Amino acid sequence: MVKRFEVYLVSLDPTLGSEIKKTRPCVVISPDEMSALNTVIIAPMTTKVKHYPTRIPLSFAKKKGFIVLDQIRTVDKIRLIECLGNIDKQTAEKTLCILREMFEW
Repeated sequence: MVKRFEVYLVSLDPTLGSEIKKTRPCVVISPDEMSALNTVIIAPMTTKVKHYPTRIPLSFAKKKGFIVLDQIRTVDKIRLIECLGNIDKQTAEKTLCILREMFEW
């Protein structure tokens, strides 16, 4: 079962335009209650430094990078290649905080 805040290696191709490409680590941001679906909502991770308010810095698997909340997308679970672990609690809380800010009106 896929759980919120797990990090999976995800095949994101094919993509169009400025969408984040290739196979890369992604954080599951969909709630656990959605785990019965065949899809999950993910946020890609990158090591490219761009200090946008929608990018959350983190260290994962001995690398520094960012969770890219401006590139969230829904993917079929068949794109999930391998579970790599979980993000830490502080990063998870910051992720939820930024998501709330992005979608409140």
